[in-house]
Amino acid sequence: MLLLAIAGAAAAWFSSYGTMIRGNATAGTGYLAHVACSCRYIAGRSLDDCEKDKMGGMELIRLSDDPQTKSVTASVPMLASDTASYRKGYGCILQQSQRAAG
Repeated sequence: MLLLAIAGAAAAWFSSYGTMIRGNATAGTGYLAHVACSCRYIAGRSLDDCEKDKMGGMELIRLSDDPQTKSVTASVPMLASDTASYRKGYGCILQQSQRAAG
């Protein structure tokens, strides 16, 4: 019974704050994907070195890069993910998101 009450309280909390959390995660992944792509493929730094450019509050965002496509993906598990790719003459461009509206 206690477990059911805890699950109900967690669901109510996430229902109230989930949109805000998802929005912050989405803004953070988009920003960091672009910054890390520029750091990696324009400045030529390693991805580990680019991790130092994270602003406070971005500790949960994970970075990964794909050298073949010259892209960097920033993600918060189960909430948001964005990828920026380097294009010669244009710099790093955030790829169009495939997120569902809502």
